[in-house]
Amino acid sequence: MEKNKKVRLILAVFTVLPALVVLYYYLQPLVNLFTFDLLGLDPDSHLGTSINFFFYDTIKILILLFLISSLMGVVNAYFPIDRLRHYLTTTKLYGLQYFFASFFGAITPFCSCSSIPLFIGFVKGGIPLGVTFAFLITSPLVNEVAVAMFLGLFGLKATLIYAGSGILLGMVGGYMLGKFKLERYLSDWVKQIQADSEKESEAWQGEKTPFIDRLPYIIKDGWDIVRKVLVYVLIGIAIGAAMHGYVPENFFAQYLSADRWYAVPLAVILGVPMYANAAGIVPVIQVFVAKGVPLGTAIAFMMAVVGLSLPEATLLKKVMTWKLIGIFFGTISLFIIILGYLFNLIL
Repeated sequence: MEKNKKVRLILAVFTVLPALVVLYYYLQPLVNLFTFDLLGLDPDSHLGTSINFFFYDTIKILILLFLISSLMGVVNAYFPIDRLRHYLTTTKLYGLQYFFASFFGAITPFCSCSSIPLFIGFVKGGIPLGVTFAFLITSPLVNEVAVAMFLGLFGLKATLIYAGSGILLGMVGGYMLGKFKLERYLSDWVKQIQADSEKESEAWQGEKTPFIDRLPYIIKDGWDIVRKVLVYVLIGIAIGAAMHGYVPENFFAQYLSADRWYAVPLAVILGVPMYANAAGIVPVIQVFVAKGVPLGTAIAFMMAVVGLSLPEATLLKKVMTWKLIGIFFGTISLFIIILGYLFNLIL
């Protein structure tokens, strides 16, 4: 009986996982079909845009969270996490670990909220917090689509400065945050899954348990993570959807067009509550520049929008205490302001 139950579970897993991958690939047209065709919402209306955004980002993030959590469960089962953590924290890598994490963030096509599942996976796997922050900072800031759009709109020089500074920001920010020894500000939930992960890894490494026997536990752990952060995902994406659909571009452009000393910090302050991915905000930046906003100020606004957001803070609340979220947001906001001033001098 137990054997038949295990076989059914395994068949279900190998059916559901490919289905989730296919769903993720075709998610946007399916959500468009549901919101605009079945519900009859106007794609050009604020309500239609917001509802479409909410369904798309919620489903996307939940799929990513489940798949990445399950993948990290496999990693935890077969790789000595303590040895990896010891290697990253004691070996003299001369900052390369921060570069690799930041570069990996640059080549992953995630927005600030979509980066959270992988961030949780890194923390669960025992990767040092500073290295995980390097990924979390760079991942939403730089991706191949945004770079291609930036190149077409603003030229090679501006694109290289934007992409290079995004990776550098992740490296420096991750290094500094790592030096602050902020692990004590992780949430109790994260500390618990770290402890459970270490126990499971030690137990499985001590015995030759077949992968097929470990799979049900790995999938269960992945689903438990999704279930426990679901409320935070819904709240965070709802905030982002409202902002995405109802906040007009001209509201910001009119306050940033004047070339004054406070334009850059104001751009960052206005940008942090917003939520959009890099590819979606690049055309908005073009509008800003066309209306007289300095390019450096516009890039600082873009980095604040895509790198930090209220929905991201809401999702991170399940992982961090408010104090750690404040330290993270404050540090990155300060770096973006400094970069904005430098951009205006160079560009």
